[in-house]
Amino acid sequence: MSVFKYEKDADGIVTVTMDMTGPVNAMNQEYREAMAATIERLEKEDGLSGVVLASAKKVFFAGGDLNDLLAAQKGDEALFMEELHNTKDQLRRLEKLPVPVVAAINGAALGGGYEICLSCNHRVAWDDKGVIVGLPEVSLGLLPGGGGVVRLTNLLGLQSALPYLLEGTRVKAADAKEQGLVDELVATREELVPAAKAWILSQKDNPDAAVQPWDRKGFKIPGGNASHPAIAQLITVMPAMLRQKTRGLLPAPEEILDCAVTAARLDFDTALRVESRSLAYLVTTPVAKNMISTFFFGMNRLNGGASRPDGIEPRKVKKVGVLGAGMMGQGIAYVSAMAGIEVVLKDISAEAAEKGKAYSEGLLAKRVKRGKMSEEQKADILGMIKPSADNADLQGCDLIIEAVFENIALKHKITREIEPCLAENGVWGSNTSTLPITQLAEASEKPENFIGIHFFSPVDKMPLVEIICGEKTSDETLARAFDYAKQIRKTPIVVNDSLGFFTSRTFGTYLDEGVRMLKEGANPVQIDNLGKALGMPVGPLAVYDEVSLELTRKAQQTWKDMGVEDQHTDASVTREVVATMVEEHGRGGRHHGGGFYEYAEDGSKKIWPGLYDLYFDADTRIPEADMKDRMLFRQVIESLKCLQEGVLRTVDDGNIGSIMGIGAPAWTGGFIQFVNTFGVQNFVDRCRELAAAYGERFEPPAIAVDKAASGEQFA
Repeated sequence: MSVFKYEKDADGIVTVTMDMTGPVNAMNQEYREAMAATIERLEKEDGLSGVVLASAKKVFFAGGDLNDLLAAQKGDEALFMEELHNTKDQLRRLEKLPVPVVAAINGAALGGGYEICLSCNHRVAWDDKGVIVGLPEVSLGLLPGGGGVVRLTNLLGLQSALPYLLEGTRVKAADAKEQGLVDELVATREELVPAAKAWILSQKDNPDAAVQPWDRKGFKIPGGNASHPAIAQLITVMPAMLRQKTRGLLPAPEEILDCAVTAARLDFDTALRVESRSLAYLVTTPVAKNMISTFFFGMNRLNGGASRPDGIEPRKVKKVGVLGAGMMGQGIAYVSAMAGIEVVLKDISAEAAEKGKAYSEGLLAKRVKRGKMSEEQKADILGMIKPSADNADLQGCDLIIEAVFENIALKHKITREIEPCLAENGVWGSNTSTLPITQLAEASEKPENFIGIHFFSPVDKMPLVEIICGEKTSDETLARAFDYAKQIRKTPIVVNDSLGFFTSRTFGTYLDEGVRMLKEGANPVQIDNLGKALGMPVGPLAVYDEVSLELTRKAQQTWKDMGVEDQHTDASVTREVVATMVEEHGRGGRHHGGGFYEYAEDGSKKIWPGLYDLYFDADTRIPEADMKDRMLFRQVIESLKCLQEGVLRTVDDGNIGSIMGIGAPAWTGGFIQFVNTFGVQNFVDRCRELAAAYGERFEPPAIAVDKAASGEQFA
């Protein structure tokens, strides 16, 4: 029995309902066989008046089978091209049937799923929040290789199609209708197939209804083809604009642009072959392997609860107390209120707490202005936040998050003072970015209910939460912190206790290596430019200015006072440079009047000239390849040490955490995944080269040496 159910009604309309054996419909071998048999049957069907493609699954169609794509290796391109040709040939035959074909979209239709929809003459979608369409392959280092680039370019025109293709935008049903991605909406799922059939019957006197626009005589691409002056100008400037955005590190966007331009330049079927060649190239690249491994498989495992303890019932936070209405506290209050949680935002004065709430009011006002929210909804969310200077308002909180200065004495004082306000078995979370949770929990009456909940700034935009377990943190507490992170729509990673945990500890090596190269005499402009060329969001010296040299100096003193100085790396060079900058030259960072950079009133910045006098040596010659590897490998090595020491519980936590929390270059797939495609033995060898030239901090961790010896990868 076929996994495609075939039903013909009295009007001659065949409904093909896709119901594959897995949890979702996917473009794998089973699909190819079922589609081939279905197309052949449709082509021979007597009295056929139309076709409706429907799905028996919650998801309309999930796209390509990423296990197959991940398995493709160099040398497999010819076989891959043959499979692509067969898949495309089936869709081409579908859209060339002599009768109208309609997609009845009942759920998500992404990637290959939406490519099937594009091969239909008409697209009807259920107007439901679970129905989204789009071509997000670029986010996995790929391109839509089932005809998606070519068809969308022909449907919308080059200029309109490029944002969907280059950004991988996922579009909700109502917006998709407005933007021309679907043609019709229905209010309920039950109306889908009847609406599709009704459209077919309404077109019985329209011969063009069964012909795709690009197959009609005299068809012209909306907005013009590649020869149109406006499009020709766009084609001239787009490569430079794209290169500025990707820095040449992501091949998929460049291939997508090339294929889209080809679709605007050549005939339809030739453009399809060019698209196939591009995907056959991309699918074997290390970048695609890295991005598929982490952004799809790793992310699905984490979001599916792989790091959450088993056997504990999910619970939602009803009332959260946030201590400290500064930059972090006000952001935590906002995302909590947006999730429907009652918030008490407490500071030392009512005025400070009110100022913290005003941050949420400003963000909500922007949403109202953009039409994303009504004034009533804004008022409801603001009503969830109670600014306060009174501890009594915190009574009954099932979660309290402390977000005050990184001072252990202050944090201990607040814990002792306010912990009794928690509801019975309530959870205390600290938003510390570096201080060990086990030591912070020493002030708690219930250290088993004490956990680190590390947010990233700005909280409303950053998608990650790093959950840190102290020595006595219970599984129940971990599960509740994990559930809270999901409740406020964040991706949680779970790590064990350590100074700096995973993200701060690893990111610190990037800053440290930048400072070391500065001390060695390298040009500061070159250091920061190469950091960005590597794919990091900002150069290390520029980041240091933002996080504050003054704050680093104070943190280093705090760690020393606690007896927990960073034992993982020799930070003496950084301490010396920071002390020189702050104590001798008053250069504390951007918010202290300037640091490595000086800042103009118009927002521009340039390297502080004194930096050249202090450190620059024109005779210093560090190869650029070494400079980039030093900044990357320091972070990778530290990530592996965190895995080796048990600070990281899983490889997925390390990869997702490095991408979302540290800003690891997307092309790496995360700092640990990078080692897999670089080659574990190659990584060990390169570490030893760097160690011989620049110091023992580059020695490969034992975990990497062992993996190389056994021929294993990190999984």
